[in-house]
Amino acid sequence: MGVGVTAPLSHSVGLVRLQFQHTTQKKRGLARVFLGHKYHNHHHHHHNSISIISNCTTSSNTTSPTTTATTTTTTATSGGGDLEVKELKERCKKWEWKGQYSITYFVSQSSNNNKPPLLLVHGFGASIPHWRRNIGTLAQNFTVYAIDLLGFGASDKPAGFSYTMEKWAQLILDFLDEIVQKPTVLIGNSVGSLACVIAASESSRSLVRGLVLLNCAGGMNNKAVVDDWRIKLLLPLLLLVDFLLRQRGIASAIFERVRKRDNLRNILLSVYGNKESVDEELVEIIMEPTNDAGALDAFVSIVTGPPGPNPVQLMPKISLPVLLLWGDQDPFTPLDGPVGKYFSSLPSELTNVSLFVLEGVGHCPHDDRPDLVHEKLLPWLAQLPAP
Repeated sequence: MGVGVTAPLSHSVGLVRLQFQHTTQKKRGLARVFLGHKYHNHHHHHHNSISIISNCTTSSNTTSPTTTATTTTTTATSGGGDLEVKELKERCKKWEWKGQYSITYFVSQSSNNNKPPLLLVHGFGASIPHWRRNIGTLAQNFTVYAIDLLGFGASDKPAGFSYTMEKWAQLILDFLDEIVQKPTVLIGNSVGSLACVIAASESSRSLVRGLVLLNCAGGMNNKAVVDDWRIKLLLPLLLLVDFLLRQRGIASAIFERVRKRDNLRNILLSVYGNKESVDEELVEIIMEPTNDAGALDAFVSIVTGPPGPNPVQLMPKISLPVLLLWGDQDPFTPLDGPVGKYFSSLPSELTNVSLFVLEGVGHCPHDDRPDLVHEKLLPWLAQLPAP
């Protein structure tokens, strides 16, 4: 959340921070260089195991093992309907993590015990209601959990807490261990995806059954993308912005500017391909938690903190089934940026990974075009091998 040149600090970790692109034309151009817009010319990477999804149809370059299981028809892709945000909030529960932090979560129990449970993990600035267009559909056949990570949504935002990707991953593992108590498919967006990757790579007790990554982030902030010349060139500037954000008055002014309703709407319109999905309910979902005590501290800690483990090192360690769904209109992690290129290459290198590119979809595919996501997600879940 902020103005001006602080955008590069947050390439893929949030809906809220693209406001840095909206102040002036000059700053917008600079932010595009930071964020990868310069390279993102809306061409698709036609890979031997990538399918391009558009308007609920699929065109695939091949019938390789990584894609054949996910080319079934789109039955029941959206039959569950959207859940009301009010209902989601009313059904949420509380869990005490490490004996001191209150974590909010949602669960919709299914009678189908033959299917693994699902855990939905949001991205930066989002929360459980960001899955309102998915839970109803998924809950028809699966027990569905969704969680507010520490620092977001209705979960605690403790003063002075140092947020890291590793701590969020540990929270996920502890939640699986204490609450779900079954091998679970983790479904994450943006930094939520990366937290799921870290959790899966660290799980030594088969807590994780599979991974679904929706436009996965490369780190908690832009300092992770050190192999991008754009970041190397401007790293001194990023460090300066880190310093400025640590000044309470400056950070507060930035935070207050971005959390205004009109600014949030503009940010969301910038990261969504389907503009019709950006409604007043979505703006409220993002805005409401910013009123909580500790929201500013969480923002500063995340933007200025360590980027965390790099997925390039983590993904080869994971032998679980992995489904990658990638919106091709994502300004944060474009397909032709370092993170997008790496994940695009995985299906040809790892037999457990499938990738589908979603045409006209932005950084949050599950909310941007839930129909396209369900079209690929449901068949993939259905073909998971028995435990």
